[in-house]
Amino acid sequence: MIKAVLFDMDGVLIDAKEWHYEALNDVLAAFGMTIDRDAHLSTYDGLPTRRKLEMLSIARGLPRGLHELINELKQARTAEIAMQRCRPTFNHVQALSRLKRDGRKLGVCSNSVRQSVELMMRLSGLTTYLDVLVSNEDVQRSKPDPEMYVKAMGLLGVSPEETLILEDNEHGIAAARASGAHVMIIGVPDDVQYGRIVDSISRLEAV
Repeated sequence: MIKAVLFDMDGVLIDAKEWHYEALNDVLAAFGMTIDRDAHLSTYDGLPTRRKLEMLSIARGLPRGLHELINELKQARTAEIAMQRCRPTFNHVQALSRLKRDGRKLGVCSNSVRQSVELMMRLSGLTTYLDVLVSNEDVQRSKPDPEMYVKAMGLLGVSPEETLILEDNEHGIAAARASGAHVMIIGVPDDVQYGRIVDSISRLEAV
């Protein structure tokens, strides 16, 4: 019996991959450095900003003394972009509202900072359906470590066998699988539809 559905945010509930890429590059450009789009998708996608900055320090010599400033500026720029572009999506509001009506517990687990997650969930009209929200600031180890999902399941009082996780990138998928829960892989946010989720749950419960 699937009692809970957990969602990644960026690339699953919010089409924000480009926003994070744009926000970080806008800030990095002021310090004479940018990330190539292909490199971002293949290497950095889905990782917390602090992890990305550490990787840039190792690979390209970004001074570590700039990490805190760049991180703060990046979060501010991300919020600015979200305020301009983040809006409710019918498929997602319908999916979460109907899953909630079905009696399932819902949560979001994101490698973004809590401020960004709360802001985007509010702007997208999804906050009211969520029972738990876990950001990278709520755990010691972010994805691909499973801690975030294990924490969410603990807060909801469900086991991995009772949980379905929707994820879209390799770091998140690795975290979801390592948590022991069932995993539904998402290609693009439009794939998150009530019918598809319920079909997945039905197949799992039929086994």
